[in-house]
Amino acid sequence: MDALLPQAYLIGLVVILGVAAVVVARQVWRVRSDEVTLAKLEQQGSGEPASAATLYELGSAQLRKRLYGQATDSLKQALKRAQAEGEPGEALALIENGLGFALAAQGNVKAAIPHYRKALQAKADYPVALNNLAFALEKQFKLDEAQETYEKALSLDPSNKTARKRLAVLVRKTAA
Repeated sequence: MDALLPQAYLIGLVVILGVAAVVVARQVWRVRSDEVTLAKLEQQGSGEPASAATLYELGSAQLRKRLYGQATDSLKQALKRAQAEGEPGEALALIENGLGFALAAQGNVKAAIPHYRKALQAKADYPVALNNLAFALEKQFKLDEAQETYEKALSLDPSNKTARKRLAVLVRKTAA
């Protein structure tokens, strides 16, 4: 009986280390994948003028790498190109939301809000843009408008955990 306890302990330790190794390996693989994608897209962009889709992918990769200034530039170019190419509203909404996110990540929430609103003009039923807009409004202390925006996001997607959590925080703030 006494011999089983150390063996169980060692087996548990090996299992925990194995799980940790898998988690770390997955994260390393993701980072490396993002770096390869970023390098490939930057190389494509150095030649002929890139399409709106390529510029959006580049901006998205830069956002994942937290290169917010570069992402802002790429997404602005993508927006100009998308408007010139007559891209559909859904594509414009994705680009506008990404641009708003890049600006907000740089601390420029005031400049991000119009981009979130344009994203919602292009695609009214866009829960991610609604979440982002509501959070930006919350940062600007427009709590009533933020609450309405979170509620709208929840009406579109009742399983939206982000909106539900932030709305609960807002309700507590306004009640206090």
